[in-house]
Amino acid sequence: MGIDKQSDVAANLQIGPTSLGMVRLYVEGEGVDLPLDFDPDEADEIAEELKAAAAAARAMGEGSAKKKR
Repeated sequence: MGIDKQSDVAANLQIGPTSLGMVRLYVEGEGVDLPLDFDPDEADEIAEELKAAAAAARAMGEGSAKKKR
């Protein structure tokens, strides 16, 4: 599966601080139990990448909406 492929896989995502001062992304799904810990600077970088990807996806969505008109 690539980054640009549709998927029917469902998972829950929880995000929060740990008692050790890390930021945890916790992914839970069928057969998956994956805690991912990042230091706060890494978490900031991930947040920036998420915001950039959201902006790019939004722009793609707006472009396809204009084509449908």
